[in-house]
Amino acid sequence: MDKTYFLSQSTSLILVIAISLLFAFFGIFHSKKYEGINNYLTANRNIGLFSLTTSLVASALGAWILFGPVAAATWGGVGAVIGYALGTAFPMIFLIYFGKKIRNEFPKGSSLVEFMRKKFGKSLFKLILLMTIFYMFVFLCAEVTAVALLINYISGTELWITALIVLVATLSYTLYGGLRASIFTDNIQMIVIGVLLFILISIISSSSGDNFSFSLINEKNPQLLSSNYIPGYTAGLTFFIAVAATNLFHQGNWQRVYAAKDYQTLKTGLIISFFIIVPIVFLMGFIGMVSFSMDPSVRPDLGFFSLLLKNQTEILSLLIIILGLALTISTVDTLVNAISSLFVVDGKATFNLDKKTDYLKISKYFILILSVIAFGVASKGFDILYLFLLADLFCCAFVVTVFYSFYNKVDEKTAYVSIIIGLVAGFLMFPFPDFSKSLLVGVFLSKDLFSPFIAQSLLFLSFLIATFLPAIILKIKFR
Repeated sequence: MDKTYFLSQSTSLILVIAISLLFAFFGIFHSKKYEGINNYLTANRNIGLFSLTTSLVASALGAWILFGPVAAATWGGVGAVIGYALGTAFPMIFLIYFGKKIRNEFPKGSSLVEFMRKKFGKSLFKLILLMTIFYMFVFLCAEVTAVALLINYISGTELWITALIVLVATLSYTLYGGLRASIFTDNIQMIVIGVLLFILISIISSSSGDNFSFSLINEKNPQLLSSNYIPGYTAGLTFFIAVAATNLFHQGNWQRVYAAKDYQTLKTGLIISFFIIVPIVFLMGFIGMVSFSMDPSVRPDLGFFSLLLKNQTEILSLLIIILGLALTISTVDTLVNAISSLFVVDGKATFNLDKKTDYLKISKYFILILSVIAFGVASKGFDILYLFLLADLFCCAFVVTVFYSFYNKVDEKTAYVSIIIGLVAGFLMFPFPDFSKSLLVGVFLSKDLFSPFIAQSLLFLSFLIATFLPAIILKIKFR
């Protein structure tokens, strides 16, 4: 039997093309007034409060918010939701302090990796650069896959079609206008995202009636709200550590740190962004718990849509597509420009090519290659959550050492040792794709030798070990 979709494929395609082209037009048209490498990398360092704040929030909130927090809430409960929300937003607070430090010490910089190159030798800097690009590339694949799956769910549109349209439209204006184009379109996209989220969540709230409450969750699934629910604590800490650590290596955030016209603008924008992001992610997780409590048979990551589209309204389907595109394109343009900027800024130190080499031009070819790979991944609809978690593990192993070096002198050998030991130890505990075992627990050693808590908390423990073992090594070294 053919599946019944909420919207016709032709209507969906017209909307996807129209919205994508509209954002591309805005980005290219605006960028014509701001040319040059400084605008491409740091928007000439004169971005005001409104543009900075909307850009920070729009870049942080991708299409993943429609799936991730909703699904996590169904098994991790309110603990997972709080951890997810704070993990997404907390880098904004960290950047208040790290941002001040990096702007003062390296006022003409444009990336974290560039700053690290001054702190450490070339070999460690290259490792940090590779890890950063790997993480952002996985993020790029995840976002394009998410929007392709969303539009396939609503209208049956083949994954490759959506992926192609979104990538081509975003690349067209981002590779042309750089950070200027990304920030300007983020302003528009954030307004669209804010209005549509408010409308759609209000519709879910009113249509669910008394069911849209903690009392329903407490009645149907009390463990999700229980303070004694151990998975809630481990899930919350897992999401907080993983999401916070990875976002600290997001070059798009560091570009915006440098793009702010002054430190006070940066500080205020980061604080406002924090208080916008937390309730949005928390609300999406709450919707996941409500959906799961109303109908446990619904696929966890589709909880938001199951509540919203239960009457199969075409208008709501159109609004969801617009929301999904705004969320995705605002994140993808940030990632594209972030990766490109790293190549431009750090390419010379990494590859040491001919002095006449145009690294900006090469960076665009590099981005096109990565985009083709991302297109292939999205077209197949691969579940890249596992790859995302692996990227998170890498970031966790780097985070303490890198940011400890902001305020303390760390020699390259010690930094290397702490990172590698954290990474290897975390990897030994990192679960296999079925999450039933890890290299240490179940392969090298029998699971029977470990407590049930350890065997059931492999992901949490792998992130915990990868993050804090380097801190112990640094503490011992510098006692």
